[in-house]
Amino acid sequence: MRQRLSSEPDRYRGRRRVPTPPRSRYAAVVTSAFVGAGVVALGAANLSDAKAVSPDVLQSLDQSQQSQAATEALANRSDPSRASRGENRDATAKAGAELTADQAAAELYVLPLDDYEFTAPFGVRFGKLHAGIDLAAPEGTPYMAVHGGTVTAAGYNGGYGNSITIRQDDGTEVIYAHSRRLLVKKGDTIKAGQVIGEVGNTGYSYGTHLHLEIHVSGKPVDPITFLKARGVDVQLQIESIYSMQAKTDADS
Repeated sequence: MRQRLSSEPDRYRGRRRVPTPPRSRYAAVVTSAFVGAGVVALGAANLSDAKAVSPDVLQSLDQSQQSQAATEALANRSDPSRASRGENRDATAKAGAELTADQAAAELYVLPLDDYEFTAPFGVRFGKLHAGIDLAAPEGTPYMAVHGGTVTAAGYNGGYGNSITIRQDDGTEVIYAHSRRLLVKKGDTIKAGQVIGEVGNTGYSYGTHLHLEIHVSGKPVDPITFLKARGVDVQLQIESIYSMQAKTDADS
């Protein structure tokens, strides 16, 4: 190839040449196209010769499949036994959902107050065990049972002041202390979210708050950890999605 002189007119000046890919790239593209077409054809029509499959054949196969699907749909619609089986499945699913809701209600835990300030954790304080947590709120604020159970004690109880003890079905006991007023009595059956007393400052207390204490197998446990394992986060004031409904049912 001869070298063009600088004085020679450039016939291609101002034009943009598209670079020509090497022949090996063409070969790779063509080979990949044939291989891909072969795989699609074999999967769609189950034919040994992939190159013999044309777009018309594929279109006829699609139409055949659609026709078969339509025939089956009409058969299902006209077959009462299949319709009844579908209805039975719907009824079973509905019953399962209702059962799940009932179970969720039976296991429901909620926050004891709608609004409060977390002021004291569970642990050793002033050389003694603070066996619960403190939630500060204005005096007279109604508080609720965190879980259902039976009231085993309701009245004045020394350092706890006016307090309530509710025993759950599994033996767990929840104590609500320093109340201004109690709204339940011993022997009452309580639901989760039911208002049971008012926040106060009775007994051995340094301010208006609710002292919440939980005993498992007769021993105090950290209410934060206990309730968090049951879907209630006292520190973040988060509770179960069923709590609002539970509180409404308890008030009604």
